[in-house]
Amino acid sequence: MPEPATEAELDELEARIDDWAARELAANPTVASVDRAEEPDIRRWYVRLRGEEKDTFTVWFTLRQRTLHYETYVMPAAEEDHERFYEHLLRRNLRFNGAAFTIGEEDAVFLVGQIPVQAVTDDELDRILGSLYAYVEQCFRPALRIGFASRFKD
Repeated sequence: MPEPATEAELDELEARIDDWAARELAANPTVASVDRAEEPDIRRWYVRLRGEEKDTFTVWFTLRQRTLHYETYVMPAAEEDHERFYEHLLRRNLRFNGAAFTIGEEDAVFLVGQIPVQAVTDDELDRILGSLYAYVEQCFRPALRIGFASRFKD
C-alpha cells in the first residue's frame, strides 16, 4: 500500500492536475469541458469528452490521500441477454491496462481504475484519459447491441 500523501503533497498534485486539465481543455479537441467538485473537501475533476461511438461521456478524477481514482459511466444495466452482455465486458477487461469494467449503482456499467499518488504525472494523466476514451469507444456500441438488442431490430 502506498504511503499517504501529506496535505502539502496533495496541494501540489491538485495544482498539477489543474494545470494539466487546463492544457487539455485548450489543446485537445475531444475535451469539451473541465469542471471541479464544488465541495471544498473533495479534490475531484470532471473531464467531459466528445466521443464518436458514445456522443459524450465524463471521466471523474478523484485525488485521495493514497491514490488518484478515475472512473467513467459507460451505460445503464443491460435490459436483455445479461449473461452474454457481462461476458463481453469481462472478456474486454483482459485487454485493458489500468481500468476495468465494474457494476455500480442501479447495476450501471462503469470503467474504473486508480494509481498511487506518487505516479501522478502529466504523461500518466494523458495515458489514463486516452485509455478510458479508447476503451469506451471500442466497447460501447458492441455492448449496447448485446444488452439492448431489441431496440436495434428493424
